[in-house]
Amino acid sequence: QLQLVESGGGLVQPGGSLRLSCAATGSISDASAMGWYRQAPGKQRELVAAIISGGSTNYADSVKGRFTISRDNAKNMVYLQMNSLKPEDTAVYYCNARYGFFGYWGQGTQVTVSS
Repeated sequence: QLQLVESGGGLVQPGGSLRLSCAATGSISDASAMGWYRQAPGKQRELVAAIISGGSTNYADSVKGRFTISRDNAKNMVYLQMNSLKPEDTAVYYCNARYGFFGYWGQGTQVTVSS
């Protein structure tokens, strides 16, 4: 069973940057898509960014131009570079791997944007 472990969250001031990492215990080269989701208190989990096997990316409108998703299949890693962070980016961020109809989730990492 594939396991995903997120890291890199923390407390950052508005306008700051963080880089989230997602380490997979197995190969992600066959994953149809890798993504980052987030869930703020009292809100539904939402897609932040995704990267498909061909390399195309998709971003939520709220993060376009600020966040960048990337994947390193050789290292089985997925990253989310987050710049110009805003208080509304505060949430638990989850890594997701999709293999056809099957999806795997990490345990999440907290990102708090506050002065």
